[in-house]
Amino acid sequence: MKKIVLLRHGESAWNKENRFTGWTDVDLTEKGIAEACKAGELLKENGFNFDKAYTSYLKRAVKTLNCVLDWMDQDWIPVEKSWRLNEKHYGDLQGLNKSETAAKYGDEQVLIWRRSYDIAPNALSEDDPRNPRFENRYQEVPDAELPRTESLKDTIERIMPYWKCIIFPNLKTADEILVVAHGNSLRGIIKHLKHISDEEIVKLNLPTAVPYVFEFSDELNLEKDYFLGDPEEIRKLMEAVANQGKKK
Repeated sequence: MKKIVLLRHGESAWNKENRFTGWTDVDLTEKGIAEACKAGELLKENGFNFDKAYTSYLKRAVKTLNCVLDWMDQDWIPVEKSWRLNEKHYGDLQGLNKSETAAKYGDEQVLIWRRSYDIAPNALSEDDPRNPRFENRYQEVPDAELPRTESLKDTIERIMPYWKCIIFPNLKTADEILVVAHGNSLRGIIKHLKHISDEEIVKLNLPTAVPYVFEFSDELNLEKDYFLGDPEEIRKLMEAVANQGKKK
């Protein structure tokens, strides 16, 4: 039996303020740190022993992973970071409050910007200081590959080569892998694993720091998937994520 655990980062400062975050590198809140520690505790209680971990270039995911591994006494395992696991780039929406944006443009438009499969928000301009081409962490990434905005489709196309060529093949030699990333980057992986349609993937809401376990046969065929934790609590957390983009 092989396992991959997908984990969205703990609550970030902009999650708390209900802002579009994307590639903005905001930190975890105290609650987010506690959520990450709780996830580590839950994984340890359930006997997980990871061989390798993967995360993005963004500190909210990196610090969540660090908290989890520290709680599990597995700080020593190999960790690989990739910009390809970053959150969906929200373009010019980054930094805006989701509820205020919904009040201005309507719930439906904000849902399209947040979750539409192939419609991206307005792009950042080339001279916008938020443009990733100005950041040292992306200096080795070809400029043509750095997004100024992304749809979910674009995000998945960015992630899939890394998933197919690096992460998933590692299951041939590893028994358990942990991937700590973001709502939309993980949504892309889940869409691929579960063959979810473009229309249905919009409805998938991933709560922060709730481990999502995928079990595979030794032949790497998916056998089952499940969240770790209390089902009713997880349902409420998913509902809260769904309501983030609605006007108050």
